[in-house]
Amino acid sequence: MSGIPIGELARTTGLAASAIRYYEAAGLLPKPSRRGGQRRYGPEAIGRLRIIQIARAAGFTVAETRIFLTGFSSSVPPAARWRSLAERKLAEIRLQLRRCAQMQQLLETSFRCGCAQLGDCEQALLASCDPPTGG
Repeated sequence: MSGIPIGELARTTGLAASAIRYYEAAGLLPKPSRRGGQRRYGPEAIGRLRIIQIARAAGFTVAETRIFLTGFSSSVPPAARWRSLAERKLAEIRLQLRRCAQMQQLLETSFRCGCAQLGDCEQALLASCDPPTGG
């Protein structure tokens, strides 16, 4: 039989066979040929899976990775694809970092309560907050 069986592809790439099947179902990996009901991948599948691994390690979602692989004209070179997605991902990461900094500040400073009872905390927080608006 020609082609790479899924188990061998999994060993070569360090991915679980279930991950390879998932990437196939998600449209990241072309459907392989089948021989006797078994998936048989061409050698190009190794490279495709390596690209998927790099994208996932960089924090790209499966959907974003699919855009990288199939969401651009074939005339758009890989570097331009990476830059386009990286710009979006960097904006997302900057927002996450701001949120993390706020969380860190809360954890380091705001939970040094000296109240004896939970009700005392509630009253202190109520007194320090602007009343909610709305109707």
